[in-house]
Amino acid sequence: MTVWPAPFSHVPRGGSVKDVQGEPAYGGTNWRRFAVAVGVPTLVAGGIVLGIANGALAATFSVSGQSFKISADKLEGEGFAQYGGTVHQEKVGELPVALSGINKAKLTNLCQSVKTPGLPITLTIRAGREAGQPAEATQLLIGLTELSGDADFKNINIGASSSTLTKGGPDAHDNNAGGFGQEADSVVITNLRQIGYSATAATFNLKGLSLKLNVDPAGKPPECF
Repeated sequence: MTVWPAPFSHVPRGGSVKDVQGEPAYGGTNWRRFAVAVGVPTLVAGGIVLGIANGALAATFSVSGQSFKISADKLEGEGFAQYGGTVHQEKVGELPVALSGINKAKLTNLCQSVKTPGLPITLTIRAGREAGQPAEATQLLIGLTELSGDADFKNINIGASSSTLTKGGPDAHDNNAGGFGQEADSVVITNLRQIGYSATAATFNLKGLSLKLNVDPAGKPPECF
């Protein structure tokens, strides 16, 4: 069964993003408008981490069409890049997403949840809950549609060509020149909340991993938010 995607929102809801211009940006991607929506690449739906193999997500990258939720008390990232793109869903075709890459990331109190379509069941995965023991990942890349939180960037460059991005990892860039992109030396996000459709990672160290299947006959099993 497949969950049909919710309406796409380019602008993060809630929270604030510092050092970011408020005007819409235009580029050579499928989007007419593109705004900052910082993402944490993390577990894919079902808790499976995919290895980066053939470059950044592209229109030929197939996804299930089922979204998943991610939350974290804090993300600390070294090297950040973002640009617009699409992922392919068999049922509905191309889904516009913000492709966000972080070269190295630490996540405090990480939660990922996925809801089973048509059933009162969710799968939740938690890690990095112990003090000084965050979850850690490298070369993360996620396709997301919604995000909220408070973000601080260091040396952010907004409006770079998406094909020239280098800071978010070796695969966090667009292969087509002329698209709108942005990158920064580092990013810190507190109270992270996001909805994603796909994710890849070179490595993922989930300290204190806990997986739980939640069943609620009332139809409201717990999610990350």
